[in-house]
Amino acid sequence: MTLMKTLLGAAGTLALTTAVASAEPAVIYDLGGKFDKSFNEAAYNGAKKWAEETGGTFKELEMQTEAQREQALRQLAESGANPVVTTGFGMSDPISVVAPEFPDTKFVTIDGWVDPATNPNVLSIGFAEHEGSYLVGMLAALASKTGTVGFIGGMDIPLIRKFGCGYAQGALAAKADAKVVLNMTGTTPAAWNDPVKGAELAKAQKGQGADVIFAAAGGTGIGVLQAAADEGILSIGVDSNQNHLHPGKVLTSMLKRVDVAVYNSFKAGEALDTAPQALDLKSEGVGYALDDNNAALITPEMKAAVDAAAEKIKSGELKVHDYMSDNTCPAATF
Repeated sequence: MTLMKTLLGAAGTLALTTAVASAEPAVIYDLGGKFDKSFNEAAYNGAKKWAEETGGTFKELEMQTEAQREQALRQLAESGANPVVTTGFGMSDPISVVAPEFPDTKFVTIDGWVDPATNPNVLSIGFAEHEGSYLVGMLAALASKTGTVGFIGGMDIPLIRKFGCGYAQGALAAKADAKVVLNMTGTTPAAWNDPVKGAELAKAQKGQGADVIFAAAGGTGIGVLQAAADEGILSIGVDSNQNHLHPGKVLTSMLKRVDVAVYNSFKAGEALDTAPQALDLKSEGVGYALDDNNAALITPEMKAAVDAAAEKIKSGELKVHDYMSDNTCPAATF
């Protein structure tokens, strides 16, 4: 059985025991909760798959506040967990502080960056979110009847602008006269877990003509998808396959294989190679979801157009601009 360890937000302490095998892997979920049906839940699914296949157990922590990051890392490392996998860019600085204290422990930052030259026991895993977002941007524009599509991000950070920029590029590539409406939910970590605000933004974007809205906002996105379904427009999920949340009303989901990153890290265990990884379209690190829940929404022509673009991206013929490369976007203004 998985050993569930939860951070106590009020007391700021960790409920951890040490009577476990020293080589248990661990995962720390970012703010927003394990079952956010998106980013964190994808991480959980990767850990669960490893446990089911191996019969092993793992530790998992849900944080309540920013202040608990270093504490979580240090306590897990002291308990013998190895590797310690973390989700979210916010773990980069805390890992940089804690990792040198535990040179025999491997740490993983998914979506973060830690210099391997100074922290050789840390693996940084990034994704080409702009490539996957480009594909769903194309689908959004092709499915739109109004010619206006929307994007709702969570916390306004370069990583989320990377999603929005890729999405806008794809939409304009599919329809040069498409209009892309972009909003961010907030500027603090609370923006990842505000479905009410997500719903409000979705309704506002519908008022501006958007009839397809892509949510890259963690738990906030659940409110976006719900509001879109209620308002009779389409939505696009993110990270995990969210098509099933509102069958026939979610156009697709931009897949970001956080589950694969966690699974592979757990599988490697203490032998984990810490050379930085970039999971792109070619390596199937990102993509779009097509299943029984959305098959009727995507015509053969739409699929052919998007798949052709995907092949060009994989071959290098088509370059999608990465917002994080220079903090600019040729297709959108944030």
